[in-house]
Amino acid sequence: MKRDEMNEEIAGLRREVARLNRHRWLQVHNSLPKLIMFQLYRGLAFGLGTVLGATVVLSILVWSLSQINFIPVIGDWATQVLDVIEPSRGE
Repeated sequence: MKRDEMNEEIAGLRREVARLNRHRWLQVHNSLPKLIMFQLYRGLAFGLGTVLGATVVLSILVWSLSQINFIPVIGDWATQVLDVIEPSRGE
């Protein structure tokens, strides 16, 4: 009885390992060219997302600081930064 249970467990483990080996994630990582391309695309997407996110956050921050008129130093500094960023704004 114990040997039959052991054989069933081993057969179940083999089925699970075969199912995992068919998984797309492992198929990509089993091939070096596919892995390199996957990591390249991943890095490009991460870099682009970082740049776009930082651009949006900084532009909102600078714009909101330029709207502050009751603190002259910050408001003037932010207005100068906006004038440098948007040269057509002064016209």
